Formats: sequence, structure tokens, C-alpha cells
Amino acid sequence: MKIALLQYPIVWADKRMNLLNAVKHISDLKGNADIALLPEMFSTGFCTDRPDLAEPSDGETISALQAVADESDVAIVGSFMCIDKGLLFNRGFFLSPHKSPVFIDKKHLYSHGGEDRFFTAGNERTIIEYKGVRLRLIICYDLRFPVWARSYEGDYEVLLVIANWPEVRIGVWDVLVRARAIENQCYVAAVNPVGDDGLGEHYNGHSVAIDTRLHDLAGFKDNEEGTRVVDFSIEALRHFREVLPLWKDGDAFALS
Repeated sequence: MKIALLQYPIVWADKRMNLLNAVKHISDLKGNADIALLPEMFSTGFCTDRPDLAEPSDGETISALQAVADESDVAIVGSFMCIDKGLLFNRGFFLSPHKSPVFIDKKHLYSHGGEDRFFTAGNERTIIEYKGVRLRLIICYDLRFPVWARSYEGDYEVLLVIANWPEVRIGVWDVLVRARAIENQCYVAAVNPVGDDGLGEHYNGHSVAIDTRLHDLAGFKDNEEGTRVVDFSIEALRHFREVLPLWKDGDAFALS
């Protein structure tokens, strides 16, 4: 499975420009990728106190991305500021070509940044099957919580991580994306933007694709803009899980 990591700046609070940029980058992937991975809140940046930028799940953003997914035959993953029945969500999406969207709301809201004062947390643990591969999507702060990211008896093969993770804490990001790959015996594809936001935070990227033995399959230089397409061998991962079935020794537990 070929997954494209899109590491680009987000234009603060400018949905029109960000959507145009995303459509262009994804259109360029036609014939070269199965999935395009955009960062968290790709269309606005992490401006949690701007409810005027929110839109419904069938609004302009999702409609435009679904159209480019259909035209390019590339599934699209990201998140946006969604309003649903009067509540705001940091809503992740998986848009398969010519199929109904799958939505996954961010579970852990970043209270230090005030996200919990505006947004409602999700609680749906969803496994997505696409082209014979099982995927799991988590959003930014969710990365810090291993129980939420846990693969139950190997029930997914690729962990997709989308984020707005600032440079000041990028060392934590570098460790956590690798920890999730080790403990879940899975591939990780993680995307983070570059550039400056409207709050003075700088983002230096560090988007990466990793296998469960901590081989970097793709990465970026600090502050580098660009796209990397990674070809994940799902057969190799399944074989590794059979040869070294560590997941069978995991602890049983339930989320509450």
C-alpha cells in the first residue's frame, strides 16, 4: 500500500487557500499513491477559538476533497473543524474514492491549549479497511495515550497519525511515533506541518513513516516542504507478526 505524507505549511484561518493547496497536492498523486495524509485541521490551522470557521460534514471542505478523491483514485485522510448538532468537533475523515466518508472525532482534547473549551471529544474506536489493509486513525494529542492507540490482537496494520505538533515539543513526537510502532507491531505513517501559525508557534515537520523494527521508511529534513510516497509491504508485516507474535502476550483490558 502506497501512502503519501504531505508536509506543507498551513495558512492560518484561510480555508480557501488551504483547500486549494490540498487539492493540488493530491491531484498530483494520481496513479502514484493509494492514500494521501494531510495534517490535523489542515484547512484552518489549530485555531480552536474560531467557531465561525466550522462547517458540517457535508460542507464545502469534505465535498471538494471527496471530488478529488474520486477523480484521482486516492483516498484522503485529515481532520477539519466540524459543527454537528450545535457542537464543535476536531473531526478526522477517511475519504475513499466513490464511497461514503468515514468520520472519527479526536478523543483527547488538548486542554493546555484550550481545545477542550470549544470542542467535544469523540469516543469511537474505528478500524478502517481499505484495499485489503486495516488502518487506524488518531489525531495529534491522541498520540500521547498508548491505551487509546492500542492494537487489539493485531486488529490493524497501519497507524495513521495527523498532527499540529509544534517544534518546541518535537522531541516528544519523535519518540512517541516510534513507541506506537513498537508496542503495536505496526507501521506508522505520521504527518505534521511546517511553518508558523497565528499564535506564534513554529512547526518544523518531522513527518515520518516507520516500520515496527524502527526502520525509517521515509522522513524529511527540518522545515522541509514536500511529499513522500511510501510503499508499505503489508505481507511483510503479517509475516513478521507470525514469526514474532508478541501481540499474543498482551494484557487484556477494556476502555471505559
